[in-house]
Amino acid sequence: MTKLAGLIDHTALKPETCKEQIKKLCKEAIEYKFASVCVNPCYVTLCSEILKETDIKVCTVIGFPLGATSTVSKVAETVEAVENGAGEIDMVINIGAVKSGDFHYVEKDIEAVVEAADGKAIVKVILETCLLNDEEKVTCCKLCKAAGADFVKTSTGFSTGGATVHDVRLMRETVGPDMGVKAAGGIRDYMTAKAMVDAGATRIGASASIAIVNEEQV
Repeated sequence: MTKLAGLIDHTALKPETCKEQIKKLCKEAIEYKFASVCVNPCYVTLCSEILKETDIKVCTVIGFPLGATSTVSKVAETVEAVENGAGEIDMVINIGAVKSGDFHYVEKDIEAVVEAADGKAIVKVILETCLLNDEEKVTCCKLCKAAGADFVKTSTGFSTGGATVHDVRLMRETVGPDMGVKAAGGIRDYMTAKAMVDAGATRIGASASIAIVNEEQV
């Protein structure tokens, strides 16, 4: 296993992703020993079945990709995902609430998902950093920490931009050494992935995972 492989969430979230592609994703995760597969909620049961004899986690996305679903909806998605075998939950923050300055709502939204995960799955909160200024990023990181989330995550990969070294470094400085930071969105090669880790990322979300680790081995 390469050094980076164990930090990578091997990801397939495009709407057209089919069952055979998900099966392939799981087989690749087993071969390369990635940290998890990250899939849409409808594929959690399938992935859990394929990966049940392995140490690879099933990660799924909640309120994805806009973050604008209600807290009740996010909680219901989380409960079902955990029941179906998800060990990691990547939820999207309510970006509109952040922009409105309704930070109480934002914190309670995250807290509700953390409680729904009930210690059976870790919770990563996607900030969608490309839509936030630095002050908002810092505030969101603090809210995630206060709400009991395990990670902050840069991006969905479906908005106007992805992870940057600046954002990862800022997030790491804000949350301190004990909380996870996941860089995702636009990470397609080894040098970019390494730069994110060097800036403080403890997890990488990528669909180009195999290319990344193959470059590392060269």
